[in-house]
Amino acid sequence: MPPILLLPFLGTVLGAAMVFLVRGSMARSLHKLLLGFASGVMVAASVWSLLLPSLEMGAEAGGVSWLPATVGFVLGILFLLLLDTFIPHLHIGSDQPEGLPQRKQWHRTTMLSVAVTLHNIPEGMAVGVLLGSAMSDGTGISMAAAWSLAIGIALQNLPEGAILSMPLAAEGMKKGKSFAVGALSGIVEPIACALTAWVIASSPDSLVALPYLLAFAAGAMMYVVVEELIPESQAEPHSNLPTLGFTAGFVLMMILDCAV
Repeated sequence: MPPILLLPFLGTVLGAAMVFLVRGSMARSLHKLLLGFASGVMVAASVWSLLLPSLEMGAEAGGVSWLPATVGFVLGILFLLLLDTFIPHLHIGSDQPEGLPQRKQWHRTTMLSVAVTLHNIPEGMAVGVLLGSAMSDGTGISMAAAWSLAIGIALQNLPEGAILSMPLAAEGMKKGKSFAVGALSGIVEPIACALTAWVIASSPDSLVALPYLLAFAAGAMMYVVVEELIPESQAEPHSNLPTLGFTAGFVLMMILDCAV
């Protein structure tokens, strides 16, 4: 398996391993800072790695340059909205399950894991779109761009893994199990990445849809930011730390993307 497929997952694993290094629960201030950082990385990745290439491809294809990016972005939002609406899950820090009602209530840990797993899907897809594009001729997207995005996603997965594993340990779950739950929540990323890359690289017809797919991944990622990360980071008590974290994550991802 190519290392680029495993890099984002490795970020989640390392983040989840923080449960062995830090005693007690995560400080609320650190939690907010890390949420802001993850938001910044995802917004910058959505713009520079996905939306701008989509707009450029739309312009090169002729016609209405912004149409593929617009359609793909909206479809990405709707896709995550659909998953969020129908699949039962529970956000960290909340006791109110979301999704369709269940006849038999899932365990709290299961629903927490499902929430994080759902939101890891677009990250894997985003890397997969760039990887598949880099493996195809005539796309103008380099393997360096795919690696840049994979590194950025891996960095934002570090806090994501810790944000899941540490609260579980603080609630009384054994550290080993908390680590496993946090780490395995990211296993969907290499799967989504590999499937997306394979579809694009193996089908010449998929290149026509590439600007739509790039924007689709961007829309799905932005849904996660707007629906979960930013609201959770701004929950009481008020703090400026999420803004500082967002700035750091955005600038870091922008540099990573523009440097290649």
